[in-house]
Amino acid sequence: MADTAEVNGIRVAYEDDGRRSTTARPGTPLVLIHGHPFDRSMWDPQRTAFRERRRVIVPDLRGYGETTVVPGTTPLSVFAEDLRALLDHLGVERFVLGGLSMGGQIAMECLPVFGQRIRGLLLADTFAEPETEDGVRARRAMADRLSREGMNGYAAEVLTRMVEPAGPRPEATPHVLRMMRAAPPEGAAAALRGRALRPDYRPLLRAVRVPTLVVVGRLDTYTPVRDAESLRALVPDSELHVIEGAGHLPNLERPGEFGTALAGLLWRVDG
Repeated sequence: MADTAEVNGIRVAYEDDGRRSTTARPGTPLVLIHGHPFDRSMWDPQRTAFRERRRVIVPDLRGYGETTVVPGTTPLSVFAEDLRALLDHLGVERFVLGGLSMGGQIAMECLPVFGQRIRGLLLADTFAEPETEDGVRARRAMADRLSREGMNGYAAEVLTRMVEPAGPRPEATPHVLRMMRAAPPEGAAAALRGRALRPDYRPLLRAVRVPTLVVVGRLDTYTPVRDAESLRALVPDSELHVIEGAGHLPNLERPGEFGTALAGLLWRVDG
């Protein structure tokens, strides 16, 4: 059962593992931001893998999972402020921040919000460019559709783009489908409208001075490898890891390889 916190005018549901780590020198806390249209459970493999050695915090974003739904438009800056309020509430001063897809863009939005509190950065299956005019129209149209029709039709349409059907973990597919179907339509729609307004994050990334890991599934068609290569070129102290045989959710499709790459980032942060 999730913990909850009343912050920034909403109730945020979250998991906070490893607060009492048994290791003599627990590592820097790890904060992971889920993508659209998912919830905190997309990070279950990473929680299991890392919670014995460090604190792992995974929230449900505003409008998703068990967190308050606020209809309308949710700019990515609002998600960043929600995260700041939650981490302040939890007393987490410094941490490694990671996000996948929309979660990666929220992590970029967090860079000026948190400043030197971020000690390492994970950007998975995401990109930094602002939305195109066609993209703005498409996101707004999809938001209206989700508000009108709900999540089921959309979830069925995009499932095989989210996860590689022939991947090694068949249990990932029903998990992803459950998350998408369970997403509150008004929350998902508000996030889509907010993503249509996002700025260009490339100038922020050029200024990043902490260890950074860029991860992408080789078969990802939403954010292909070339997008990950662009991110790698932007961030001075960054490494790129391409996960073979995975689509848009390599952390669920190939959690072992994803975890190995993430462990490498955490080692760079903690030394």
